[in-house]
Amino acid sequence: MSSNPYESRPWLSSYAEGVQAEIDEPSQTLPQMMSASIKAFGPRPALEFFGAVTSYRDLGEQIDRAAEGMRRLGVRKGDRVALVLPNCPQHVVAFYAALRLGAIVVEHNPLYTARELRHQFENHGAQFAVVWDKTYDTIAAFPRDLAVEHIVSVDITTALPFGKRVALRLPVPKARASRAQLTSTPQARHPLTWKALLDHRRISRRVAGPTIDDVALLQYTSGTTGQPKGAILTHSNLRANAMQGRAWVPGLVDGKETFYGVLPLFHAYGMTLCLTFAMSMGAKLVLFPKFDLDLVKAAVRTSPPTFLPAVPPIYDQLARSALRGSIDLSTIRFAISGAMSLPIATVERWEEATGGLLVEGYGMTESSPVALGNPMGPTRRPGTVGVPFPSTEIRVVDPDNPTIDRPLGESGELLIRGPQVFQGYWGRPADTAEALLPGGWLRSGDVATVSEDGFVTIVDRLKELIITGGFNVSPSEVESTLSEHPDVMASAVVGLPRKQGGEDVAAAVVLREGASLDGESIRDFCRARLAAYKVPKRILAVDELPRSLIGKVLRREARDQILGR
Repeated sequence: MSSNPYESRPWLSSYAEGVQAEIDEPSQTLPQMMSASIKAFGPRPALEFFGAVTSYRDLGEQIDRAAEGMRRLGVRKGDRVALVLPNCPQHVVAFYAALRLGAIVVEHNPLYTARELRHQFENHGAQFAVVWDKTYDTIAAFPRDLAVEHIVSVDITTALPFGKRVALRLPVPKARASRAQLTSTPQARHPLTWKALLDHRRISRRVAGPTIDDVALLQYTSGTTGQPKGAILTHSNLRANAMQGRAWVPGLVDGKETFYGVLPLFHAYGMTLCLTFAMSMGAKLVLFPKFDLDLVKAAVRTSPPTFLPAVPPIYDQLARSALRGSIDLSTIRFAISGAMSLPIATVERWEEATGGLLVEGYGMTESSPVALGNPMGPTRRPGTVGVPFPSTEIRVVDPDNPTIDRPLGESGELLIRGPQVFQGYWGRPADTAEALLPGGWLRSGDVATVSEDGFVTIVDRLKELIITGGFNVSPSEVESTLSEHPDVMASAVVGLPRKQGGEDVAAAVVLREGASLDGESIRDFCRARLAAYKVPKRILAVDELPRSLIGKVLRREARDQILGR
């Protein structure tokens, strides 16, 4: 008898009606997937950007022209093509144009500093980049030993409707190059324009494209466990995850849906839900350079959304606005939340405001990224991250010895296996060996429990556990308790090193308007709800918590914030 209590896949009984246990093996590369959508939905809208609409047929032509432009500049199969762009139509075109040649797309946050971008370019070595014009100077000023041969500068305002002036209100990149740096590399004086890249005939069908097992994407992780690493994702990985997403929501109708792209396309979550999943089913993708409530309100009036992938703070803000009557979200039938814990109160508020479903999912960059989700139906269970996707297996194991399975109901490290699991980290064999176990099991680094019927609850991240006095403290547990205090709006709980060894629990808190910090009162409140060793010894009031672009609290930066006071 197997020692793996998860082998019977108890979660299958909780699947929504119509969801199959398995998906077919992927057979299309991403360019082939896009070509099928172009053929099936040619005149239908593919993209919308501030009211400017691009049909699937026109999108296909732009992709083919951009691919030919890249080919003439020397891009070949296996070359890395760096994208440093916010959400815009040019981002979608560049993504699929590079893939059409069999090149490997590398996504980058356009608001990264020069140092952060340089670290990633040093790792992947791309010689071709398509960049937002606001970041051109930074890339062009890389040292000669890292010089990018061809840089295409994109002015995203050229994608706006003719004659329309829009205040994009985009943040400016954190660091730009100095004038002295600009003269150090020849490409700084000879920028290529997006218009010039597309000023070619369509690429010949005789030019070979990628195969299903070729690498499609290097997606850099957020770096919560150290320096960011480039996760290697194949066409098969990404196509499988889009197929899994489609299977998970059988109520969607091909060619009829409208997705809102409020998540950054350079992030794994936005990339899969918008760049691949939405395009695979002929949806209209309404693009936003960043989440902005006013921009969303304006878009809803002319292009009401039906499917929204987002994160809890966005759902909460939209739901509150809808309940005040300032926005109509009643057309959104399905919404999936990820990247951080979804409060039950937000689910209730959203579903009251929209009449549609909001469910929590779970994934990581290394799983393309979605691996689990709550069923889109009455069996959903708020407070959990749901059950494994079709063709996905999980185990919960002893973190110190992952060959030992923990019984159902007991906590341990979550392992994932499925067609969406990545191939390793670019140029980092040791990190790959640590993350991928024999048999294709991916170590999540998350502590989880699995119920008798297969629902997964994330307890915490292994490497964010605080060890104090020989006891393990879950930051999420302490943060949840702090959130119940009437004066605390948000918090980040971290461990601070002790001279004697071990750590002290500390908290950075954002106070509600009009409140003042009373550390002892907050500690008394915690002592009534937590074991003494879990109560923060140090509490610091801050104006705001450091967050990623999708709103996730960055505990490591919060720790530096506390140490700096």
